[in-house]
Amino acid sequence: MSDSAPGYIPLDEPGRHTALPGDAADSAVTELDSLGTPLEMSQRRKRQFRLSLFWRTFFLLAALLLLASLGWYQLLRMLSYEPRVFRDTNQLATMIKLTRAALDNAAPSARPALIQAISEREKAHIAPLRGDDLWQPFDQTELEQRIASELVEQLGADTIVASCVNLQPGLWVSFGIRDTHYWMRMDQWRTGVLLGKQPAWLLWLAMLSLASLAGAALIARLINRPLKHLAQAAAMVREGNYTYKRLDEDAFSSEISAVNIGFNSMAEQLSKIEQDRAEMLAGVSHDLRTPLARLWLEAEMNVPDTRVRERMAADIEQVDGTIGKFLDYARPGRVEPHPVDLVRLVHAAVQPFAGRADIQVRVDLPSELFVMGDEVELSRMLSNLLENALRYGKTPGSGVAQVRIAATARVSWVTLRVRDRGPGASSEQLPHLTRPFYRGNSARTSATGAGLGLAIVAKIVGGMGGSVELGNSAGGGLLVLVRLRQASRTAQRAWAAREKVE
Repeated sequence: MSDSAPGYIPLDEPGRHTALPGDAADSAVTELDSLGTPLEMSQRRKRQFRLSLFWRTFFLLAALLLLASLGWYQLLRMLSYEPRVFRDTNQLATMIKLTRAALDNAAPSARPALIQAISEREKAHIAPLRGDDLWQPFDQTELEQRIASELVEQLGADTIVASCVNLQPGLWVSFGIRDTHYWMRMDQWRTGVLLGKQPAWLLWLAMLSLASLAGAALIARLINRPLKHLAQAAAMVREGNYTYKRLDEDAFSSEISAVNIGFNSMAEQLSKIEQDRAEMLAGVSHDLRTPLARLWLEAEMNVPDTRVRERMAADIEQVDGTIGKFLDYARPGRVEPHPVDLVRLVHAAVQPFAGRADIQVRVDLPSELFVMGDEVELSRMLSNLLENALRYGKTPGSGVAQVRIAATARVSWVTLRVRDRGPGASSEQLPHLTRPFYRGNSARTSATGAGLGLAIVAKIVGGMGGSVELGNSAGGGLLVLVRLRQASRTAQRAWAAREKVE
């Protein structure tokens, strides 16, 4: 098709912009925003961070177990750890008193041998206290301050309790004999508790807490597995797939078993209703076309008035078109998605409307855009959107439907926009326009139709895993927002290879 063909205005070249009548007033408005659409639509719902039921159950159980562990830790600390600390403190004070008494009663010449004997037996180091010693107080924690206070109270106000002397860590306690002063440094194994090292039960408590968390994860998984299967089955039924694997009706839990039995029964009934509805619509629509063909033949042969014959033929074509919509809606909605060239399909869908005086279509697409879908179904979708715009989207006062088709790709989704300049629809009616047989306001229902066009579009797109959203354009008219999954390069190459093999 040439670029000058009436009714079809391609805008595929970068930087090219051909304005339709009335575009100048809102050319700035129709620029793409951060979401790739110029809609004045209802505010998009913000994506909320939601945890799955598994993680909620796990975190609740984990919080309960951690609180219980903290409670046990505090209880054991109060009943076992701190009493043992002060018991060892009393033993240390008693040993220092005995050492001081022994050295005080010993002859000066015998004191070195006595100090060596005490050091070897009690695993304690005794050294003279000098005035230039560098020491650090034993008061880093509240418990250390209480230990130091206890030792000072038992040994005297001039007692020094240090955690480091001359860069040598340990528990250092000073004591004096007449005019001589000493340091006593306790061995590590005797002062481990006093120096802040936690007992072995704390390690066991941490290991039990970790084991409890693993058990909580296992319990949460066992609890949520049936619910996960139910959610998956519900999602498949929502998409119209009733051939899923049946839920286990012999589950160990009686409640889960009852829910699974009820869901399987409901899915079977829905499947039967859907099948009966499709067969009824298809049968009735097919049977109606036979008398329609006879009526058309009768009108052509036996009605001499040309105007009356043309009106009768138009009425017959309208009824036949309505029957076609019934057949389209009755078709199964599930397809096997594969990479499809959306640009080529859009141009092919616009082709039949070229040259018509009652519609002008402007296309603004990138040079290449592939989506996951089915060519036949996507062609039907585009045809229904254009027919909907032709019937209900004519610009007031001109009698011409001015349609713009644009698309953008973001991350793994493609957003296709089809906008007309008709009267649009009220915000109350927008959510209902994709329902079968629903009609909007009087401005959009002045034309004839089955009321299935947008319902078919929503069904086709939903069957491909996409979504449809309706809104009013900033410049007036209805805008249909279709989101389809973008085909990756890998999927395109795989599909091309598959077609070559076939």
